[in-house]
Parts: sequence; C-alpha cells; structure tokens
Amino acid sequence: MGASGALHCGAVTRLGAGRVRACAGATAPSSVVMLGTTEMTNQEEAEMQISELDLLSSMFPYEEEFAVTDQLALAELKHYAENESAEVPSSKVQFVLNVKAEVPNASVVEFSMACALPFKYPTVLPEITVRSSLLSRSQQIHLNSDLKTYLMQNCRGEPCMLSARQWVKDYAAAYIDKELSSSSVTTASAIQAEVTTFTRLWIYSHHIYNKQKRKNIIDWAKELSLSGFCMPGKPGVVCVEGLQSNCEEFWSRVRRLTWKRILIRHREDVSLEGGGHAEIQNQRKFSTLEEKCFDAHGARGNHMDLGQLYHFLEEKGCADIFQMYFGVEGH
Repeated sequence: MGASGALHCGAVTRLGAGRVRACAGATAPSSVVMLGTTEMTNQEEAEMQISELDLLSSMFPYEEEFAVTDQLALAELKHYAENESAEVPSSKVQFVLNVKAEVPNASVVEFSMACALPFKYPTVLPEITVRSSLLSRSQQIHLNSDLKTYLMQNCRGEPCMLSARQWVKDYAAAYIDKELSSSSVTTASAIQAEVTTFTRLWIYSHHIYNKQKRKNIIDWAKELSLSGFCMPGKPGVVCVEGLQSNCEEFWSRVRRLTWKRILIRHREDVSLEGGGHAEIQNQRKFSTLEEKCFDAHGARGNHMDLGQLYHFLEEKGCADIFQMYFGVEGH
C-alpha cells in the first residue's frame, strides 16, 4: 500500500535515576546519554510504559479519543514500577485509541485501535488491532499486517504508540473500498455493536483467616453482582467473575486491606458484543459467590483438603487453574 514512510514520536522519556531514552528521530541534548542497544531492566520498561500512557492521556484527554480499558492492569504496572520487590504484573495494560480519517466520497470514518502493551514493551512491539465497521475482513487483515511491518521496521525498542496512531490516520482510509458511499458510512456506524468485557479473576492469598475480611469479600461481591467463591484458610483462594469494571472495583477494595501476600494468579477476559444480561450469565461458571470450606484440618483448622478443591474446580470446568495456583496437577 506504499505506507512505509518513516514516522517518529520525537519524544523523550525519563528512566530511573535521571536517565532518558530518546525515541527514534528525536534529537538528544549533549547531556543525554543515548542507551542505544543497552538492554533495559523490567523496571525501566514499566516506567517507559507509564510515561507513554501519561503522554497519551494528556494529548487525548477525552474518553472517545483514548481510554484505558483495564485500570486494574495499569494499577499493577504502576505498583511494580514503584516497588522493586513487587510481583510482576499479571496482565497487560489494554487501551483504545480512536482515530478519525477522511475516506474518499465518504466524509470521515473512525478507526479503533485496540492496544495491549506486553510486559517487555518497548523492547518488544505492542499488540495493536485496527478495526472499522467499514473494513472487510480481508481489508482489516491487510491493514494490520502492514501496520505491524511498519512498526518492525521503524519502531522496535522505542515507544511507538504515537507513531502507530499517525500511521493509521495517514494510511488506514486507503484500505477501504473506494466505492463506499457516505450513506453506507452512516449506516455502518449506526449498527456498530457495543462491546462489553466479562472478566474472571483468580486471586491467591498467603492466608485468609479474618472474619471481617471474609465478610467483606462476600458482601462486596454481592454489591457488585459478582459470582465465584472464597476458600478461607492457608492458602486463601478467591475467584470473582462478572463485568470487568466490577471485578476491578472488587480487586481495588480487597488489595487495600492488610495482607501478608495477595496477588492475581490468573485473569480471564471475554469480549461480548451487545453485553446483554443473558450473554453475561452464559459466561458465568458460578451462580453466586459463597465461601467454600473443604474438610478443614490442622492445628487451627485452617488447612483445606486441596483434593476436594480440585474436584470442585473440575466440576466447574476450571481444573486447569489448580496447577496455576499450586504448581502440580490435581487428582
């Protein structure tokens, strides 16, 4: 498509103790030490991601232009960047950039860039999928393939979201059928389905003994229309499922309590077009959230029968989670 012109973000991002890294095309002042091929630490990569997200937020302050769709992952990333001993984030930061471009004979068309930043970004490329209601499947595949090629050739190892956005703004319209009429643009935009995300969080705690915490877990889940279960004792296991925003609110409340250790062991996200009540209910593996005790034993009665936990998970179609928690296959 002839869309390989060099675009550069031209921004400078601070790293750690006063070090900076310049994006491709930016001119570095004499006091700046260019990192070149020096391998970045995980902490530096996390800091660069946060700096770039802050830049996007300041440049595109309205939600219809830029929106982080996974606030939980962003909170985990910030916590990791600020604490060297913190757990590695359990999920990628995901966000949407919406770009308006002119299409011949069809006024203005909006392209949506669904973006995810892998933990090692910008050492590795971001994951970007460009969509529009006016693109056929083959056109969308072609567009996304060319965008990836452009990023590989011009942006590897550098923050590149602004470059990717500019590429979409400049070239995406050329992938749409030239005969498209303005009336079809209006029709396609009107029928574009709303997308809702269903989330399931698998939370691990060193232990869950405190009665008030156990009550909070059940009460908050009920308040937020979340289902799942809580297994108290040592270790503690909590699963919640429901709308993504409600799961994030639940996790935000729970992690603020005092814990010896608590983290998200696994996360599942499913995009639902329409997001009606029936679709959400169909995704649930649990009908409500309840506390589950499996033959408590031990000196304080605080150890559960993990074999029974495995069979419970197996009945719910979640047996593979057992190995993620405990590192061994259940039986």
